[in-house]
Amino acid sequence: MFALKIIAFIIWLYILLVLSRTGLHFFKFVIGSVGLFSFLMFWVQPVITAPLSMAVTAVAGLLGDLSGMYDSYFQYSILFIPKDTTSVSLAIDYECSGVIEIMAFSCMLWFFPLYNMVEKLIVNSIGIAIIFLANVLRIFTICAMIYFYGNEIFYFAHTIFGRIIFYFISIALYFYVFTRAHVIRQKVGNFNYGNSDTVK
Repeated sequence: MFALKIIAFIIWLYILLVLSRTGLHFFKFVIGSVGLFSFLMFWVQPVITAPLSMAVTAVAGLLGDLSGMYDSYFQYSILFIPKDTTSVSLAIDYECSGVIEIMAFSCMLWFFPLYNMVEKLIVNSIGIAIIFLANVLRIFTICAMIYFYGNEIFYFAHTIFGRIIFYFISIALYFYVFTRAHVIRQKVGNFNYGNSDTVK
């Protein structure tokens, strides 16, 4: 299986080289982003998911300590929410870690032709931080709703309301990084009058 992944990686690199030489930037962006995401999921995701889950739990736990609504056991990636005579344990697992969203954003950014290398490093770092904090805010909101309204609201808080918050922030991030930046930097065209080299 490992040998097949290596062969697929080499083929992917060759395809990217061909697309670069032929100037097919859109296909390079799509194949590059999807390919890089796949390889990161194969090799990197299993390594960083547990530490990322613990980091999300720890930071979300700080908000729990400040508000007094729940306790954090970041070593086990668990948040403990007391409610009257019962309690709710919220496990921060693979889906709640934000690893998929971080990798998807990073892969798209690194094959987006608009930014140079330094800009990509800066934007990627800021983007990862925003996605991480958006995920923390989502977890905090879920815990707060459970604290005030009980376990009955868990499904709505986790599946609907929390995701609305997270994806609203993510959409804003994608708009500013990709859509807005592309519109601002795109080349509209050059208009010359006579022998003048002035661009208008």
